[in-house]
Amino acid sequence: MIKEQVITDKYAIYNADCMDVIQTLPDASIDLSIYSPPFAGLYNYSSSEKDFSNCESKEQFLEQYEFLVRQMARVTKAGRINAVHCTDVFDNRCYLWDFPHEIIRIHEKYGLHYRNRITIWKEPLKVRMRTMVQSLMHKFIVEDSTRCFTAMPDYVLIFTKTGDNLIPVTHKNGFSEYFGETPFLPAHIETYGNYEDFKKKWQNYDGDPSGNKMSHLIWQRYASSVWDDIRIDNVLPFKDSKEEDDEKHVHPLQLDVIDRLVELYSNKNELVFTPFMGVGSEVYSPVSLDRKGLGVELKDSYFKQAILNLKEAETRFKNNNTQLELTF
Repeated sequence: MIKEQVITDKYAIYNADCMDVIQTLPDASIDLSIYSPPFAGLYNYSSSEKDFSNCESKEQFLEQYEFLVRQMARVTKAGRINAVHCTDVFDNRCYLWDFPHEIIRIHEKYGLHYRNRITIWKEPLKVRMRTMVQSLMHKFIVEDSTRCFTAMPDYVLIFTKTGDNLIPVTHKNGFSEYFGETPFLPAHIETYGNYEDFKKKWQNYDGDPSGNKMSHLIWQRYASSVWDDIRIDNVLPFKDSKEEDDEKHVHPLQLDVIDRLVELYSNKNELVFTPFMGVGSEVYSPVSLDRKGLGVELKDSYFKQAILNLKEAETRFKNNNTQLELTF
């Protein structure tokens, strides 16, 4: 049942259970999917019985999640990408459950082949302050360091749908914009000098992409298996959407991560889908980057915040003048 929907020429968003919506989508209609599954046992996002995070056990969650992955495989075009943001999950004894392994296992079962794992580095003190996890407390270094463990990173798992991609994702002149703190490392400063001057020289490059130093530099950073300069607070507004029963540390996926995936794995005017939209990040990013967005969110308060956030998507980049049409 769809409780509310907003459809424009740039995006379509639905306040509904993703399983109700995805079954209405045509086969091979999605160019790229980006989402974070509700981690079983980690957060409770709502009290709805349809919420994946409200399963009674990991086994029940995985059974429910498998239904979704089967549908994701059906709606994804051959040779195209599903990007799943996840992490290892603590159980009630603070032991780790290898959630990424389960995600990979289920995707492989339905012809979504595991291609890549990107590690998103987290600053340990910020993780400690946000999650209050005891294993990061310095006091245990003094008392018993066998209780101390590293700050857990996030991961993005990249899957490719079986078959050949019929429409290559191309970048005519290479990359021109970097999403993150800065693509410069100390060695780059020695070679190229000031980053802002370097950017002004190369950002509007129009020529043989093999000679685009800016694009080569950006790809060197994106090609790293560890993304260590994601801006953790570069997220859409979400605090006003929280309700009394929300987990206090729920945080949307950073726009730097989504922007990189959208740029890497989709062409302009293609359709990017997220079954767990939250406050709209995985729709906002592609729309602002001249793609089309399709999102579903079960929770009413998150959906209302997504409506507000998406009103700002077209003005995110002042030169975003491309007109899009949304059709199914």
